[in-house]
Amino acid sequence: MTIQFENAQPTDLPTIVAIYNETIPSRLATADLEPVSVASKQAWFDDFNPDSRPIWVIKENNQIAGWVGLESFYGRPAYHRTAEISIYIDEKYRHHGIGQQAIDYVAGQLTRLGLDALVAFVFTHNAPSQKLFKKNGFEIWGHLPDVAIMDGQRRSLDILGKHF
Repeated sequence: MTIQFENAQPTDLPTIVAIYNETIPSRLATADLEPVSVASKQAWFDDFNPDSRPIWVIKENNQIAGWVGLESFYGRPAYHRTAEISIYIDEKYRHHGIGQQAIDYVAGQLTRLGLDALVAFVFTHNAPSQKLFKKNGFEIWGHLPDVAIMDGQRRSLDILGKHF
């Protein structure tokens, strides 16, 4: 599978939101409990900057198969060399190695972006994402026990991190 990474454009936002929304029912990848609207994600999307905190769409045969974004971590200046990574893959493209390709691509962009550390917020019960990040040298830098309640069940969150 040949994939390309492109800076996300405003016209990509509905697809980005649709991919995000398809993960909500699984209760694996986000703490949102109901689908979000494109309008509610507009300000979030507008905060991305291709020169420092980009969001890329991942395309396969000119179709968006997923997206990967880097957001400022904790919003304080001293953390400027660390970003939070988020990867979301369309359900039709999962289990085809796109998550691995996304991590590889992002790692190759870090110097240009002035970054040397990434963190990922991953639910402890999200075995596929835990496996992907740990396989790539991310370690648990923090564990927040039972901080989320989804469908009446408490869930824990891990902060996985890696220095590059």
